Amino acid sequence: MDEQAIEQVVQQIRAYLAARPQAADTLEGIHHWWINWAGGEESPEVTLAALERLAAGGELEARTVGRRTVWRRAVTAT
Repeated sequence: MDEQAIEQVVQQIRAYLAARPQAADTLEGIHHWWINWAGGEESPEVTLAALERLAAGGELEARTVGRRTVWRRAVTAT
């Protein structure tokens, strides 16, 4: 998988959440609505890899809602 593409998606997700901290969406929604694919759309696997990287770093979390997985900014204890 293209490491540069994954990192670009990571940065776009961070920027999206910086502007909209309460945002949450599915992989499909994030892939289509959060990411600016100016250079041509990548596969959803690139977006998933970026989401998983952010989750591994503690920035995002995945929640199951019904049969769907929704990604959002990680809720941290204060």
